Amino acid sequence: MATIVDVAQLAGVSTSTVSHVLNGTRPVRKDTRARVEEAILATGYRRDSVARAMRRSRTDSIGLVVSDVTQPAFAEMVRGVEHEAAAAGHTLLLANSGEDPTRELRALHALTERRVDGLIIAPVGRSHRKEMADVQQRGTPLVLMDRLGGVRADQVGVENAAPMHDVVLHLVEHGHRRIALAGGDAAVSTVAERRQGYLDALAEAGIDVDDSLVLMGSGLAAAVREQTTELFTRTERPTAVVAVSTEAAVGVLEAAGALGLRTPHDFAFATFDGFPHADLFRPRISTVTQPAYEIGSTAMQLLLGRLEDDTATSYRSVRLAPEITYRESCGCPG
Repeated sequence: MATIVDVAQLAGVSTSTVSHVLNGTRPVRKDTRARVEEAILATGYRRDSVARAMRRSRTDSIGLVVSDVTQPAFAEMVRGVEHEAAAAGHTLLLANSGEDPTRELRALHALTERRVDGLIIAPVGRSHRKEMADVQQRGTPLVLMDRLGGVRADQVGVENAAPMHDVVLHLVEHGHRRIALAGGDAAVSTVAERRQGYLDALAEAGIDVDDSLVLMGSGLAAAVREQTTELFTRTERPTAVVAVSTEAAVGVLEAAGALGLRTPHDFAFATFDGFPHADLFRPRISTVTQPAYEIGSTAMQLLLGRLEDDTATSYRSVRLAPEITYRESCGCPG
C-alpha cells in the first residue's frame, strides 16, 4: 500500500508539502500541486482517514437521524443539512428511525461509535431522551430538528399551533362546523402542537369539540385511511378535514377516493406539509408548507456553531414560520 512518503519521493517534494496539498493547510504553488496530484494518482495513495481523525480528534462526519426520509418534508430537511455540511467539509451519515424508539437508539449508538463530530436528530414520539442527554455529556454535540423539547440542546423547528389554528378558522369562515382532525401520535411534539392549534380554533369559534372527530393513533396512511373511512360512512359525517402531515393526508384522500367522495364538493380539505408540486393536483390542495430546507440548513448551522464553541452554556431554540396557501380543496376559488 502506497504511503505519503512514496508520493513525496515520486513528486520530488517533502512529505509536509504533500500533507498541505491533501489537507489545504497551506498554499502550494500550482506546478508543485500538479506534481503531487499526479503522484497520488500514479501511486494509488489513499489517506487513512481513521488515523487522521484520531490525530485531529475529529472525523469530519455528522450523524443525522430522521423518522422517514421518503416523506417530502424530511427529504427537504436532509437536503438542507447536507448542503451546509458539505460546504463545511463534513460528510453526512444518515439513518432512518421509522418512528421506532429502538431503531432510533440503535442508530444513535452506531453513529456515536463511528465517532461522528455531532448529531442532528428528529426524535420519535417516545424517544430515549436520557440517552441523548448522555451523548451530549460524553462530548458529542446534538441538535434537535423538527420535533422539539425534552432535551437541553440547540433546536430548530416550525411554528405549528398558530398555522393550524388559522387553517381551522378559515374553514369555519367557509361555514364548516363539523371539522375533523386527521392526526397521529400525540407523543410526537409536532402532532401535539398541531392538535392544540385545532382545539384552540374550535374554542375561539365557540364550537364544542367532538372527540370522535379527532383521529389520533399512529398517523400512518393505512391507519388514517381506516379511521377516515369510518367517519365518512357515518350518517352525520364531517364537512371538512384537516391533516397534520403528508402521511395523514394520504390516508384521508385514499379513503375519500375509495368512497367516491370529492373535495371540495363533498368535504373541504387542507393539510400540513402537503405534496411536492401541489399545483399539479386537481383540485389543488390547501397547504401549510413549512420551510423544510431552511430547517435542515439551520440545524446544521447550529451544530457548526456548537462545534466551534462547545463551552457555551445556553442553547438556542429557533422557530421558523410556515406559509399557508389556500387553494380549491378548502372551497377557495382557483
